[in-house]
Amino acid sequence: MPKTKILVVDDEEHIRLLYREELVEAGYEVETAKDAKDAEKKIAQFHPDLMTLDIRMPGIDGIEFLRRFRETDKTTPVILCTAYSDYKQDFRVWASEAYIVKSSNLEPLLASIKDVLDKKRAKGEGEESR
Repeated sequence: MPKTKILVVDDEEHIRLLYREELVEAGYEVETAKDAKDAEKKIAQFHPDLMTLDIRMPGIDGIEFLRRFRETDKTTPVILCTAYSDYKQDFRVWASEAYIVKSSNLEPLLASIKDVLDKKRAKGEGEESR
């Protein structure tokens, strides 16, 4: 069975490296992107099953990128990961499946990824049985 593919989009290199290391250790195939433009290229090449997306990035921010992404892809789960909890009340983040405030403890992120992927699989199985 192929590994689940996750694209990590974050402008901070140390976050990309940390997430990659932890997610690979958890059994996922991981690709990273440094900004929205890089993410567009990686999505086309890598075809991720899930994407983690930072909100504050140079150029196109994560919320605008999410809006554009949802215009063409309504099914790939997106988890917003940000250092700022104040975006949680912004209705524009509702297009994501989850919202995580960055922390040195990656357990909430790992749990959220598992939960989102489990829901995606359950929904897919439900659709297949119709």
